[in-house]
Amino acid sequence: MTVENAGDSGGESGSNSDGDSRPVVYDLAPNCTLEDTEVGANYHAVVNGVVEYGVFVDISDEVSGLVHESNLDRTYEVGDRLIVSLDEVRENGDLAFDAVSLSDYRTVTVDYEPDITPIAEVEAGMDVFVEGVVAQIKQTGGPTVFRIADDTGIVSAAAFEDAGVRAHPEVELDDAVRVSGTAESHEGALQLEVNSMTRLTDEAAESTRERLENALSERAEPNEVEPLVEWPAFEKLRDDLRDVARLLRRTVLEGRPIRVRHHADGDGMCASVPVQLALENFISEVHDDEDAPRHLFKRLPSKAPFYEMEDVTRDLNFALEGRSRHGQRLPLLLMLDNGSTEEDVPAYENLAHYDVPIAVVDHHHPDPEAVEPLLDAHVNPYLYDEDYRITTGMMCVELARMIDPSVTDDLKHVPAVAGLSDRSKATVMDDFVELAEEQGYDREGLLDIGEALDYAAHWLRYSDGQSIVNDVLNVGCDDEARHEELVEFLATRAERDVNRQLDAAESHVEHETLSSGAHLYTIDLDEWAHRFTYPAPGKTTGKLHDQKVQERQEPVITIGYGPDFAVLRSDGVRLDIPQMVAELNEEVVGGGVSGGGHLVVGSIKFVKGMRSEVIDSLVEKMAEAELDAELSSQAPVDDL
Repeated sequence: MTVENAGDSGGESGSNSDGDSRPVVYDLAPNCTLEDTEVGANYHAVVNGVVEYGVFVDISDEVSGLVHESNLDRTYEVGDRLIVSLDEVRENGDLAFDAVSLSDYRTVTVDYEPDITPIAEVEAGMDVFVEGVVAQIKQTGGPTVFRIADDTGIVSAAAFEDAGVRAHPEVELDDAVRVSGTAESHEGALQLEVNSMTRLTDEAAESTRERLENALSERAEPNEVEPLVEWPAFEKLRDDLRDVARLLRRTVLEGRPIRVRHHADGDGMCASVPVQLALENFISEVHDDEDAPRHLFKRLPSKAPFYEMEDVTRDLNFALEGRSRHGQRLPLLLMLDNGSTEEDVPAYENLAHYDVPIAVVDHHHPDPEAVEPLLDAHVNPYLYDEDYRITTGMMCVELARMIDPSVTDDLKHVPAVAGLSDRSKATVMDDFVELAEEQGYDREGLLDIGEALDYAAHWLRYSDGQSIVNDVLNVGCDDEARHEELVEFLATRAERDVNRQLDAAESHVEHETLSSGAHLYTIDLDEWAHRFTYPAPGKTTGKLHDQKVQERQEPVITIGYGPDFAVLRSDGVRLDIPQMVAELNEEVVGGGVSGGGHLVVGSIKFVKGMRSEVIDSLVEKMAEAELDAELSSQAPVDDL
C-alpha cells in the first residue's frame, strides 16, 4: 500500500508530521482490494444501494459492504458520500461498516500497489496483475486485443466493451499500462481476460519504462560465440555484427515486426535464411503465440542491386496496412547483401518520414557518407579496409549465431556455399569448405547448391519461396533426401539453360586488345542472348567472362550490354567501377549513368539514346586501368 496525505473535507490542510493528531480517513484508489484495508480504519465511501436494513457502500471499485440501519443516524440515497469505519470482515467474506461522524480529520489517499506477476510466469487459471508497454492493439469483431510486453515476455490481453467496439480508447501503442485479468488458454496461446486496464502516467510510467529498459537491454545482449573459422580480417567486423544482433534481439523483445530485403542471389539467400531461422527461434522463445514468427518476420528478395522505390513503396504500404488493421508497430527494415550505396538513399528517405529503423549488412562498395545518416546500423567490410571477399552470407551466419547459438550445427556449410556462389577468394575459403565437408558436403555439392539457389531465385522473382529455398540450402529442411534430389534437379536445369544461352551468344562476342594489354570482350545481349529467361544478362556475362579467363589465362575484361544497361567483369584489372560510374555520370552529359559494384565487378544503367557514348567512354577508362595480378573476378554480377 502506498499512502499520500491530502487536505481534509473541511478545507483544513492535512500533514504527515508527527504532531498532527487528527483522525485519518483513507481514500482508496479504485483498484484497491481488501488487502489494502484494516479493521477499525476509517474510509471515504459512496452509497451504491439502499435496502430496508441499511445501505451498501463502496470504498473502492473492488471493496464493498453493508452499513446496518442500526448504525445510521439519517437516510441516504445512491451516490451519497459518507465516512465509514471497517467494523468486521466475516467468515463468508462480507464486510460490515459503521457510519462515522467526524468534524475534523485528515484524508490520506491510498494508491493501489498490487503484486505484479512477470509475464513469463503467468499460467492458465491465474488471476494476475501485469505491467508493461503496449506493443500492439488489434480490434476484432468481438474484443480489443492488446499485446503487452514486459521485461520477461509478451502476452495478449483481451478487453471487451461491446462487439467490435474499441475497449480502453485512452490506451495507445507504446503506453505503459497495468492490467489485471484471468489467464486462459486461447487457441493454443495464453491470453489474459482483462478485468481492468490502467494507463500509467508520470512517475509510475517512468518507473515501469525504466525497469523494462534495463531488463530489455540486458536480454537483448548478443550471445558470445566462437567464430566458425579463425579469420583476422573478419574480426574487425564482429563488434558491428554484435550491434546488429543486439538491435534485432531488442526489436523482437519489443514486439516490433522485422522486414528483410536481400539480394536475390546465392549469397543473398545464404545471408537471409540463417538470420530468418535464428530470429524465428527467438520470436518463438519470447512470444506466447505460436503464429508470432509468421506475423512478425517477413523476408523478400530484391532483384536490383539497390533498394528500389518500387520495393520501398510496397514495404511501406504493407507496414501501414499492418498498423491499421492489426495495430502493429511499423517494422524494422534489415537490408542484406544490398543497401550500402547512394542509390538506396531515396528509398531510405521515404522510410524516414515514418521513423522506420534500418540496419544494413552488405559487402558491396559503400557510400557511407550518403547512407549512414539514415541508418541505425551498418556492417560492411569496406569500412575496415577489407573488401567483397568477406561475403554477406559469411557475415550473416555469425550474426545468426549471435542471435541464437542453437542454429550453429544447421549453418556450418552455409559460409562455404556463400563464398563459392560469390566466387570469393578469401584466404579462409578452404577452411570453410573443409568445415562443410565435415558436415557431409563436398566442394561440387556446395557449388551445385549455389547454382540451384541462383536458379530458384530467378524463377521465384519477387517471392521469398521460403520452403523451396530452405530445402535447397538445407537449412530448416526436414528431409535430407528431398534436399539432395531438389539440388540435383535445379542445378542440372541451371547448367542446361546456361549452356543453351552460351551456345547462342558465344559466336557474337567481340574481342579487342586494350593498350594496357588486357583483353576486352563485348556482347550486345539484347541482340544475341535469350531475354527473360535463365540465365539473366548479368549471369550470362559472368559465364562468358569465366570462359574467356580460362581460355586466355591473362587479364580479361568483359562487358555485356543491352539498350540501357551494361554488366562489367574484370580479371587481373583494377577497374574501381564505383569511381568509373561517378566519372561517367559527370563526363557523359545527358547519359544518366548510375550503378556501382566492386573493384572488379559491377553494373551500370544509362539513357538508351546515349548507349554508344557511355560504352565508348567506359572502354577508354578501362584501357587506362591498372593491371593487378592479385585481383580476379570473384564476385557475382547483379542480375538485370
